[in-house]
Amino acid sequence: MNREQAVRIQEHILDAHVALDDARMAIAGLGKEERLRFDGLLWEVVADLQRKLLAPIHDQFPDIEPPLLDEQVATISSELKWDQVRLPSSVTESDLDGIIFPILQPMWQKTAKVVILALQRCKALDLPVGDEAIAARLQVLSDSDRIEGIGDLRMWFHSEVRLKD
Repeated sequence: MNREQAVRIQEHILDAHVALDDARMAIAGLGKEERLRFDGLLWEVVADLQRKLLAPIHDQFPDIEPPLLDEQVATISSELKWDQVRLPSSVTESDLDGIIFPILQPMWQKTAKVVILALQRCKALDLPVGDEAIAARLQVLSDSDRIEGIGDLRMWFHSEVRLKD
């Protein structure tokens, strides 16, 4: 493959990535069970596009790599589970929920955004709660159908949450 061919292939793959993002938004409108099933499959396709198609092109032609490609690869931000979280005695689950729920909206927001905003609120209130504990709480709220989540919520920059309809 020459450089011109590589550029052309990359353009088509990036167009497919945009189309898959549109599909992700359509999947967000499905019921929870279907949403989780299809969203997981969609992330596998996106990961394959990036790792199996774009990565070899960029290995051969590093100068054509899009500047944000590394940030697009889905990575796990935290593996902490709610049952592993030990809140300080001064903070209850209800306190944490009282910080999280006002941040959530009916429209989808990146999990990372909600974690960061909740962390900032905790700091402003001088509550010793970390970002991973907040993310673990979002996961348990989603798992218990108190909020909606799409994607693997452990991947903060590649998942989204919202209030239930």
